[in-house]
Amino acid sequence: MKKYILTRLIQMIPILLGITVLSFILTNLSAADAVDIMESNQGIAMSAEEKNELRQELGLDRPVTEQYVTWLGNLLKGDMGESFVSGQPVLSSFLSKLPATIYLTVVSLLLTVGISIPLGILAAVRQNRFWDYLIRLFSFIGNSLPNFFAALLLIYFFSLKLKIFPVMGNTGDWKSVILPAVTLALAMTSKYIRQVRAAVLEELDQEYVQGARARGIRKKRILLFSVLKASMLTIINLLALSIGSLMGGTAIVESIFMWDGVGKMAVDAITMRDYPVIQAYVIWMAVIYVVINLAADLICHYLDPRIRLGQEEAQ
Repeated sequence: MKKYILTRLIQMIPILLGITVLSFILTNLSAADAVDIMESNQGIAMSAEEKNELRQELGLDRPVTEQYVTWLGNLLKGDMGESFVSGQPVLSSFLSKLPATIYLTVVSLLLTVGISIPLGILAAVRQNRFWDYLIRLFSFIGNSLPNFFAALLLIYFFSLKLKIFPVMGNTGDWKSVILPAVTLALAMTSKYIRQVRAAVLEELDQEYVQGARARGIRKKRILLFSVLKASMLTIINLLALSIGSLMGGTAIVESIFMWDGVGKMAVDAITMRDYPVIQAYVIWMAVIYVVINLAADLICHYLDPRIRLGQEEAQ
């Protein structure tokens, strides 16, 4: 197990380095450099001499490879530069937005798991019956609704008409997180239900299930302690992808509900061409996806002996 973890950690290094290279190069392909963008965002006219001095101070007159090495060195020290718009350190600004995104992520995942797993199991157990058709119908509808449209519908009915939840913003009240969390959970739940249903149906057709039934073991016990456990691998992989995207902040939903999280910060940075913030966001997304997928692989490696046996045979 330790060797497997060490191997996966070593494999992460070139992936993350490659992402830093792409992030740095793409943000430096713009016709306007950092000085021009700072001048535009701050609304201050600068002379050519002042611009040249500032470029020398920021190291923009040096070769791109040297700029990248300096930027990467500062990044490893936790220095992501300063925002072109606010002038504040990017890392502190980013960390200040992270709790709101984590809060929204946790609530969305709890809603998704709490709804999709029971409904997916029910649809599988009641295959080709009324409940199966009804659950699949709602999952298709939920999967076809774009996030922005679902968000607008929820705001219209539950905020403007019924006045149950606030329209937008993180007010600190638990009600403010409900609508954005439900918007995110709606699409994820629809996907999860179909995947859980397919995984459970596949397991119900296995020989060990038929053998357990022949021995007189109750169907509910087989479902909870055997079938659901075997289906957890599919659920864990789905959760890994969902956590990665949610922790990166869902830009559309956060912007619609004015949720002051990482996603909204990224949208604002793209609009204002705030390159240091954009670079920080790209690096964050890469780290989150790599770490979460590593955690999912380790959990699957622990739960499924077939994976361990396959790796041992390969060695």
